[in-house]
Amino acid sequence: MGLFSFLTNDRAEKSPAAEAPGLDAGTPAASAEVIDTSALTAPVASPASDQPAIGPVDPVQTAALQGPIIEALKTVFDPEIPVDIYELGLIYDIIVDAERRVLVKMTLTSPACPSAQQLPSEVRFKVKALPDVTDAWVEIVWDPPWDKDRMSEAAKLQLGFF
Repeated sequence: MGLFSFLTNDRAEKSPAAEAPGLDAGTPAASAEVIDTSALTAPVASPASDQPAIGPVDPVQTAALQGPIIEALKTVFDPEIPVDIYELGLIYDIIVDAERRVLVKMTLTSPACPSAQQLPSEVRFKVKALPDVTDAWVEIVWDPPWDKDRMSEAAKLQLGFF
């Protein structure tokens, strides 16, 4: 048996059943070739609640909930910038369906944003906590890319961009 015999089928010549007394050749422990590696290579299915299940946009529900949603979004701050994410221009769209499920399309200031995990989670949970919202999801979008022109006048003034 060579150093790299595990790369060839040399093991088939020596059956574990022949080496270990009491093992039946039909048991999984006896067959060295029966190793299920699908758990190592198969992608993990994400829970259904992480996938947006938003129906068609309902203009009435969108109009009714947009104000409270924006107010909730104004309580989410980028930890590195003392301005809320709505005034920073990170929110691209708010979609509400007939069942009051909300999808917030937002971006980040850069793909390497250190808050890339925290901000979307905080947005989702703050929107989902609103009394009239049944569920909420956040979708990160990169088109159009964010730049300082997306910021409100108040945010630019606060950050000294004038």
